[in-house]
Amino acid sequence: MLMVRSAVLNGYVDLALSLGLNPHPLMRTVGIDPAAVADTDGWLPAEAINRLLELSATETACEDFGLRLAAARGISTLGPIGLVAREEPDVRSALEILLRHGNLHNEALNTRLTENNGLATVRVQAAPGATLGRQAVELVVAATCRILRDLLHEDWKPLTTCFTHPAPAAVDVHHRMLSDTIDFGCEFDGIVFYGRDLDATNPLADPLLRPYTRQYLQSLAVPGDTTADQVRRAIESLLPTQRCSAAQVAHSLGMDRRTLHRHLTRTGETFSSILDTVRTDLAQRYVARQDRTMTEIAADLGFSELSAFSRWFHTRFGCAPTQWDTRTAHVTKEPQRDPGPS
Repeated sequence: MLMVRSAVLNGYVDLALSLGLNPHPLMRTVGIDPAAVADTDGWLPAEAINRLLELSATETACEDFGLRLAAARGISTLGPIGLVAREEPDVRSALEILLRHGNLHNEALNTRLTENNGLATVRVQAAPGATLGRQAVELVVAATCRILRDLLHEDWKPLTTCFTHPAPAAVDVHHRMLSDTIDFGCEFDGIVFYGRDLDATNPLADPLLRPYTRQYLQSLAVPGDTTADQVRRAIESLLPTQRCSAAQVAHSLGMDRRTLHRHLTRTGETFSSILDTVRTDLAQRYVARQDRTMTEIAADLGFSELSAFSRWFHTRFGCAPTQWDTRTAHVTKEPQRDPGPS
């Protein structure tokens, strides 16, 4: 069962009451104890929260319920991981920390940052086994905008906000909270903004506190996780950014490259071997789904050019990506290991 920190419902009771809804019976209907919401460090089932938001929107006839719930969101509402991110030196580092370790706040999300042609895109996706309804998606997208305003300035807006669901009857709240341009019926949920915003200095950071928050980050590792497990998650998160190097992964885990190498050596792994394994797993998944172009897949796997991806794929699977399907996966030849970036 996927879980979410109960802090995600901060402000829910007040919003429901303001819209004429008695929230407690509805919370019990979906299996949430109203008393549990008061403990912002507690955890609640992600599916129950998703159902609660959808039912609340229906009962109040408020199509932008999730959006309104995000009004008071900010980096401080993310708990321990927000504490670490707020001390990062720039917006890029802070956002990467939040996305890479988002499971410490919400296990139902798989949010990604990509950069291309001077634009940055944050894509909000459900983690495997999770369901994100319209209200949950809008809550997460709006909360992301609020966090970026904390890190940039209060008037900041993305260039475009994208949603896969259709437009509601009224979009005035969407424009006020998100951006001037909002596209519904898109291929993904998320925001698009200038990549240069990521390089802005984080005004919240205190350099004297950073070493301590880095140590704290290491202490937040999921129980039972090995360094290799953490590296796998970091690589999967960093690949689409074209910045997936051993040094960058080590930085995201709060250690230097030499320390990372030492930890991996103890388990018989290397950065390159894990990189190749992650790429292999993702390549099979992406090609089989057939919902994106080969150029997009190449970029998501960290290749700067389609030709480089095609050569790697042929080495790994013995055929071109356009010739591969799930029926041939079991007869792939043993490949050479991709050295990858270092």
